[in-house]
Amino acid sequence: MKARAHAYVAGRVQGVFFRNSVADLADSLNVAGWVRNLSDGRVETLLEGDKDNVGKIIEFCKRGPPGAHVSELEIKWEEWQGEFTDFKILH
Repeated sequence: MKARAHAYVAGRVQGVFFRNSVADLADSLNVAGWVRNLSDGRVETLLEGDKDNVGKIIEFCKRGPPGAHVSELEIKWEEWQGEFTDFKILH
């Protein structure tokens, strides 16, 4: 089953390789979409792929990589659109 999730991660999530870690995990799980830093200090990601694999990335986002401290995770499940072919780090 295909799924799409739009997530916002707050806390100490910038400058700790959060985006790179999400991108590496997405690539390994064949999940497409993007991740980026926001000017308010949060990280935003849009994920599309197999629902179980998208769920694994969401679980990762609850804790982040070493050095991160996640204080809040907002997830919006959306209708899968299939608009991405790969995963990118946006700047």
